[in-house]
Amino acid sequence: MDLHFGDSKPTDDERAAVDALLGPPESSWEGADRSDADLRWARGGREARDRRDLLLPGLHAINDRIGWISEGALDYLCRRLTVPPAEAYGVATFYAMFSVKPRPATVLHVCTDLACAAAGAGELCAGIEARLGLGSGVSVERSPCLGLCERAPAALAIKAGDPVRTAVSAPATVHDAVLAASAPDSAPEEPAAAMAVPQAGSDDLALLRRVGVVDPMSLDDYRAHGGYTALRRAFELGPAGVIREVTDSGLVGRGGAAFPTGRKWQATASQPDHPHYLVCNADESEPGTFKDRVIMEGDPYALVEAMTIAAYATGAHKGYLYLRGEYPRALHRLEHAIAQARARGFLGEDVLGQGYAFDIEIRRGAGAYICGEETALFNSIEGYRGEPRSKPPFPVEKGLFGKPTVENNVETLVNVLPILTMGASAYAAIGTAKSTGPKLFCVSGSVARPGIYELPFGATLGELLELAGVRDRLRAVLLGGAAGGFVRADELDIPLTFEGTREAGTTLGSGVVMAFDDTVPLPRLLLRIAEFFRDESCGQCVPCRVGTVRQEEALHRIAERTGAAAADDIALLREVGRAMRDASICGLGQTAWNAVESAIDRLGAYE
Repeated sequence: MDLHFGDSKPTDDERAAVDALLGPPESSWEGADRSDADLRWARGGREARDRRDLLLPGLHAINDRIGWISEGALDYLCRRLTVPPAEAYGVATFYAMFSVKPRPATVLHVCTDLACAAAGAGELCAGIEARLGLGSGVSVERSPCLGLCERAPAALAIKAGDPVRTAVSAPATVHDAVLAASAPDSAPEEPAAAMAVPQAGSDDLALLRRVGVVDPMSLDDYRAHGGYTALRRAFELGPAGVIREVTDSGLVGRGGAAFPTGRKWQATASQPDHPHYLVCNADESEPGTFKDRVIMEGDPYALVEAMTIAAYATGAHKGYLYLRGEYPRALHRLEHAIAQARARGFLGEDVLGQGYAFDIEIRRGAGAYICGEETALFNSIEGYRGEPRSKPPFPVEKGLFGKPTVENNVETLVNVLPILTMGASAYAAIGTAKSTGPKLFCVSGSVARPGIYELPFGATLGELLELAGVRDRLRAVLLGGAAGGFVRADELDIPLTFEGTREAGTTLGSGVVMAFDDTVPLPRLLLRIAEFFRDESCGQCVPCRVGTVRQEEALHRIAERTGAAAADDIALLREVGRAMRDASICGLGQTAWNAVESAIDRLGAYE
């Protein structure tokens, strides 16, 4: 793509896709017909530059309508937003779901990550490609985790057009995946979110109690089951009172870092610089993680209410919900929930008549694991490549658009609802002294009942796997996903708390629990983890950019050799792993060696 001397023009469809998002151009500088505008005047330049954050939605608009992003379409979008084409090209090529090269309008993403790989994703891909053949009008792409691990193997079909159409096939067969790609509207309906919750309907649940019980499309049904009780309680307490309750509850972040939520909220609320922003990180891309998807699909109003409470407490009037691009049903449910809440006075200029203004805007990701890191997510929303920022300054001081920002993931936010309805002390009585409240666990792999499980902190790994129906010949369990660590089958007494897993030399992470029996080839699994980190590294810092490649190369060599040669490569792996852990900018590089290290040291993977 020649970004300096190209003379390609957008097609009518490409122009229409951009104009549907941005409105018609007002000047020739923005691409209006020259017969209707004067090129001597550049109108709206400052306003256009202030809309740089619409670059990612604009790329989505083109990709959704056409299936790929041509030079002419990119140039037109750049004109509309006054973004240098080279920068826009860098953004467009950053995301796996976009293409700047011609491809068919239909793309079939087939997950080849850990749970799906163990469930036969390789054979599924081969079967699909053989069935479709050449000239089918479908592009088959091997994809990282699609967040459908409880129904592995999984496939997602996206057919460009106006409107774009999607279909999910999981557990996928060759026939069903081909049907989803060739006729998305005729594909079997996706199972209800409650099918991913084996405990659905249980009275013991707090976070998942409405999933499978309420109609996720009905605001009235949500309110009939206790919805918006917590928000009314928040208005009674006031912002400082809400932060005090969250602090006293002991709630910590559920994304893996386990930072105290009340401290984060207080730090943001106390900043004199305004405006403040709230960002919900719904870009769960850790292989094996799907809890946020289930909440968003099965109980979307709970997230809308929780975001409103968090914004009220921290003085924010605008919230951004950054959603995985691979979650079309969650997108539909949340768009509907936000529109209904806005129409009924639960969002907008005067929330519940309390004189408080707050609204939510959804921003879709486009396939980048690194955007789960909070500052990379901010860059993505702002229209830049999703690369992490150096800290300090921290987001509570300078976050989104350089303003104080509180960022939490979906599970963390929905925990605020039971805190306010039952009280901080009652909530803190659940779990342990250092890890309070309930926790969601994503269980997949070699179990009879994969899905989301809600347990109080302190339950053991063995108790969780017993609920899920662990199969015979268990060999290992991966905790925390690709960035986590393996434990042996004789270590199931590990307490599932942040401090308990740390003392056991592993990590709880985001709550991923993947069981593998002795039929799963462990070296191939480790190689897939290395491939994942190589692909997902943003490339910004040398330790991660080079280290992830060297890690994969060494694992390839080990698979082909034994003895002294393999020992040399294991020593090299340790050296590279330490360098990544010590010198990488963000958590991706710092954790890329964890799973491989634990497999070597705890499981004897290459003995």
